[in-house]
Amino acid sequence: MLERLKLLISNENIDKIKNSKIIIIGIGGVGGSCLEGLVRTGFENITIVDNDIIDESNLNRQIITNSHNIGQYKCDIAEKRAKDINPNINITKKIQFIDETNITDLKLENYDYIIDTQDTTNTKILLIKESIRLNKKIISSMGTGNRIDPSKLIITNIWKTNNDPLAKKIRNLLRKERITAKIPVISSTELPIKTNSKTVGSTVFVPNSAGLLIASYIFQNTIKK
Repeated sequence: MLERLKLLISNENIDKIKNSKIIIIGIGGVGGSCLEGLVRTGFENITIVDNDIIDESNLNRQIITNSHNIGQYKCDIAEKRAKDINPNINITKKIQFIDETNITDLKLENYDYIIDTQDTTNTKILLIKESIRLNKKIISSMGTGNRIDPSKLIITNIWKTNNDPLAKKIRNLLRKERITAKIPVISSTELPIKTNSKTVGSTVFVPNSAGLLIASYIFQNTIKK
């Protein structure tokens, strides 16, 4: 499966990739594409966490979805997709919503990278705080909704984002907690498009590009070790 990748990186780096342990919290638009990128790049020890069920509204952007798996758990479908790509993958699924009552159950100390691609603000703060407590690497996805231009995505730290209301909210909450750590995030500099709906608009372009950029970030940092 990795013959083409082996033309670009050393066997030592292939081993680093295979031995890395990754956890992804949120397997939607961003998380699904991130998982896909990691699996196709040879990562074999991945835990996925999500309690959502696939809905018809997910079809316009979420790579794991199709018209035949509506109503099924995202984790179940993502696990099958990963195993269809690489039957040797060691993928663990946790169908649960993460909050104060169960975050320690994730045992984040066992992972090399924590990837936060879920939408709940409080959970994002919890994951950041836990990553700091455990001295573990994390990258968190900020807002990708109401945007159409994937070229505006950047990886930066939480204190250097622009035009991202979610990142601004996260910063304010971190300040209240007196947290000043430079947390890596993926964020868009594109101004969100204003709509007359409470429902967040979306395209296939931005969340999927964000997911692949996160996977690339993990890949690059793994082979640099």
